Formats: sequence, C-alpha cells, structure tokens
Amino acid sequence: MTTIIDGNAIADRIRADLTDCVDDLVAAGTRPGLATVLMSDDDASETYVSMKHRACAEMGIENIHDEIDPSAPAEVLFERIDELNEDPSVHGILVQMPVPDHVEKRTVLERIDPLKDVDAFHPENVGRMVAGHARYKPCTPHGIQKILAAEGIETEGKDAVVVGRSDIVGKPMANLLVQYGEGGNATTTVCHSRTENLAEKTRDADIVIAAAGVPEMIDGSMLSDGVVVIDVGVNRVEADTEKGYELVGDVEFESAKEKASAITPVPGGVGPLTIAMLTYNTVKAASLQSGVDVDLP
Repeated sequence: MTTIIDGNAIADRIRADLTDCVDDLVAAGTRPGLATVLMSDDDASETYVSMKHRACAEMGIENIHDEIDPSAPAEVLFERIDELNEDPSVHGILVQMPVPDHVEKRTVLERIDPLKDVDAFHPENVGRMVAGHARYKPCTPHGIQKILAAEGIETEGKDAVVVGRSDIVGKPMANLLVQYGEGGNATTTVCHSRTENLAEKTRDADIVIAAAGVPEMIDGSMLSDGVVVIDVGVNRVEADTEKGYELVGDVEFESAKEKASAITPVPGGVGPLTIAMLTYNTVKAASLQSGVDVDLP
C-alpha cells in the first residue's frame, strides 16, 4: 500500500509549534519580522510572496513588503536591502527571485545580512551548512528532511538519488543527505541534465528526490519497488481545464505510485513545507538576534 504523503498536514503541525515560539518571543518583547522585496512583474512571484505573507500573518509574524519597479536601477534595490539590514524590527529578509536581468543575482544575495538571510543563500550561510554547522538551512531541502522525519523514513545507510543540481534545491539537498546526524548519513548520488543512463541510477535508489524542473521526467519504469519518491517539481502543462493548464511534478505520479512505498503529490507535497520552513527560519532569526531562546520544532 503506497502512502501518499500529506505535506499540508506536516506543515500545519510545524506551524502550530512555531506559533508557540512566536508567542514566547512576543512575551519576551520581540515580535519576529519578515521583509519581502519584489522587483518583478512575474505573476508566479507575486503569488509566492502573497502565500508567504498569509502564512506569516496567521502565525503572528510581522510582515513588511516592498515592490520595486523592475526597470529601476539596481542600486534602488541594494539601498532598500541596506535599510532593511539596519532595521532592528526586521529579522528576516527575502528578495523574491527572479530579479531583472540588469540586477546581478549574486550581488543581491551577498548584500543581505547573513543573520537575516532566511533563504540561506548568502555564501556565509552556504559555507556553514556545507561545514555541518548550519545557521539556517535552505527552505525546500529542510522541508524535505522534515517530511522524511515525519513519515519515519530512515536516511542512514540508504541510497539516495537527487535529480537536479540547482543552488536552491539539488546541491543543498545532497549536502544535507550526506552529513552526519539525523536526516543524513545517506549514500547520495546527484544526477542532472548531463547524466547518462539516468534510469539505472534511479532504479538503484531507496530514495529519489526529483528537482530538475522537467515535467514528469521520471516514471514508474525508472523506479524500484518500495522506493520513497519526493517530487519537488511544480510545472505548468497545457490541459483541458478552466485555466488551460494543470500542475504536474517532475515525476509521473500514477505510474510512480505503483512502485513507491511513499510519494509526495503535486500540489500538496513539498510546497507547503517550503513556506513552513521560511517561517521556521524567520522565527530562528528572531531568536538569534534577540537572544531569546525558543524550542524550535
């Protein structure tokens, strides 16, 4: 019997525990604050930001949101980041990607104070994670670790295949899986667009994490019986629906679930955990900056 993993339920439990942490911080005189900055006309980016705001509002996290004209000079964005870095009421800063072509993404990430970098993409925070002493973990990989833990899925000694090598998911996910400790100790293979014989790699895996951004690239024929499948992909494909499209993952769900012991759906799998772990990092940032200890879930 295949377990269809309910990411919403897992995220709800984490947010409930985090709300208690927010209450403790507020009682000690600190309300966690998250600032988001949008420099894009992209509809998907606007949707993501609104979802993050809603989650924060429900938990009592203060929201600050700035929208910057995408045609404005890069320095306008950098100056706003500097202001937020200096604002003691702001504990986390998130610049929604993508930014316009004339704005250097790496410079944006490096401009954010590492203590307020709740996406965990600043080079200092990446380095701490790789060294095994993470200040913050990137939200999606951390959320996947929470899914595996909630479902009692052991990673120690298991063969894990990560399909995708992005800085946002693939690379940090592989790094977390190989580290010592809970949620790690896996023998990990990273596959990507240049990988030959991908199906041979995925069929040897106990855990497959699909994060390549290619609709339904992995199907049941590429999986072994009893595998755990974590599908990170969210892809719009044309469909005969009211919206004219439907959302699918990087995994062909129907054939994969015939092989899997557990699998995340799209939507409703990994996505809710990504937002939950953003609030987690924001609460942790408020704790670190205020010196008020909280019992993070």
